[in-house]
Amino acid sequence: MGAPARARQDRAVITGSAGPGSREGASPARPAHRDDQPTAPTGAEAIYRKLFDSFDRDKDGKISHWEVLSRLQRAGLLPDDPRIQHALTGLREADGSSKQISLQQFKDLVRRDSSLIQRAVEGNLAVPEFSVLASDIDRIYRELLPIRSGSVADYIPQLHRVDPEQLAIAVCTVDGQRFSVGDARVAFCLQSVSKTVSYCLALDEHGVDGVHRHVGREPSGQSFNELALNPKGLPHNPMVNAGAIMTTSLIRPDLDIADRFDQVAATWRRLTAGGRVGFNNAVYLSERQTADRNFALGYSMRESGAFRPGVDLQQTLEFYFQACSIEVDTEMLAVAAASLANAGVCPLTEDPVFTPATVQSCLSLMSSCGMYDFSGEFAFTIGLPAKSGVSGALMLVIPGLMGICIWSPRLDEHGNSVRGIEFCRKLVAEYNVHVFDSLVTGQGRTAKRDPRRKKNHSQIEGVVALTWAASQGDLNEVRALAAAGVDPGTADYDGRTALHLAAAEGQLDVVRYLLASVTDPQPVDRWGGTPLSDAESNGHTDVADLMRQALRATPEAVAV
Repeated sequence: MGAPARARQDRAVITGSAGPGSREGASPARPAHRDDQPTAPTGAEAIYRKLFDSFDRDKDGKISHWEVLSRLQRAGLLPDDPRIQHALTGLREADGSSKQISLQQFKDLVRRDSSLIQRAVEGNLAVPEFSVLASDIDRIYRELLPIRSGSVADYIPQLHRVDPEQLAIAVCTVDGQRFSVGDARVAFCLQSVSKTVSYCLALDEHGVDGVHRHVGREPSGQSFNELALNPKGLPHNPMVNAGAIMTTSLIRPDLDIADRFDQVAATWRRLTAGGRVGFNNAVYLSERQTADRNFALGYSMRESGAFRPGVDLQQTLEFYFQACSIEVDTEMLAVAAASLANAGVCPLTEDPVFTPATVQSCLSLMSSCGMYDFSGEFAFTIGLPAKSGVSGALMLVIPGLMGICIWSPRLDEHGNSVRGIEFCRKLVAEYNVHVFDSLVTGQGRTAKRDPRRKKNHSQIEGVVALTWAASQGDLNEVRALAAAGVDPGTADYDGRTALHLAAAEGQLDVVRYLLASVTDPQPVDRWGGTPLSDAESNGHTDVADLMRQALRATPEAVAV
């Protein structure tokens, strides 16, 4: 078979054409309805039947409630999820015994939450292979346990007494899929993690311009509590102590301090889906007694005229210490991180806590300033918005996908959790979550897994989409598919690759990109054809010349 014929065959396979008279996408013919035949379910009934039939049925045509519960939990929907409480209550027997349910009972139970349950059963939530992600996080947790470098914070006496061996990791996706491991329900103080919400509250109240008249938005390059302001006499950004003191001063200044604190605590409660937000009075008192540097920062800002007129400095500092002393646990902070990943909407309650614009500003500064004077290195190696606190908490946000919290009290020289940083390194080494992974995926590197994609989609549909885009010269789509984890060098069942198709169709720009991305510039299909022979057979001399150049030179010599 010659190259043009193969190219035509490739296009036929990709578009799904099946020869003369075929109708692409047409439904199979059905026999005419007779009065003695039941009609096929349609609409919602068809969806309920499809979901019900995905479970094993007993001789009476019923399914086990345990199997339904198990399927939901494997998808990451936990029993305390408020969105599916009605369905879960109906699925459980009071005595915990086995319960078989009919189609009608199943419909009655899931009707209120049908969309969420349907997506969970079909594997269409934010992370389709959630059990795989959970297994990987559990493995990484065990790999982190032997790490004992660093030390707990000692400048606040109460923090110095925390058990340094504790470790917890929790994840929550924007669809509310959750998993946790370790000491995930041990409460700890937010400390500097509280700065994120204080900044968001100030933004919602005063807007970007109103807030940034009083605080900058550049990394300081210095320690979080450094006695330094920017050239305008303002704190460098809201993620250092001076900046957080400033944003705290902007939160409902018309109210008394008790009501202002209630608003901050209530906001954390909303972000964590009604979690039991606490307050550690001992840490608050301990921090207030060791607050000379924070008082110095406050007086310095007051001297430079950074505060709004009429600000009570003593009350502002008290309010700031109280916000830092709010207590949450790892599971709650993961939900809060997921709320930021979800543009300010809590995934478990669908409560729009913050506006998308506010979250965008917050995540931008978390990306550049959230990890103290390690922020630049973190942005380079991890590439995700994050905020750490000296209690050992690290809140990581993967926008549009999930939030993660890691808590381990031992800190490095920058004040970041040692195990938390190591977790982030391991995560981005295995998963395609770095903000700029899309630029390097497939560039001769081992492709990382994309948690957003179904396993079969990446292996089958992704290859089909890639070869079609290559044949059409759609370079943007080729790049996007490579960024999503589709290996640019993958071949179909005939051994045909995207490079074959692009060369056969004379798509010079796509060929140039693929030559820089694949490790083998001369793949051979089942008929012995190569991209070079395809280009030559179809008279694409410019593509053939580029192919020969690539074969003579190293891959790095081919410019993208």
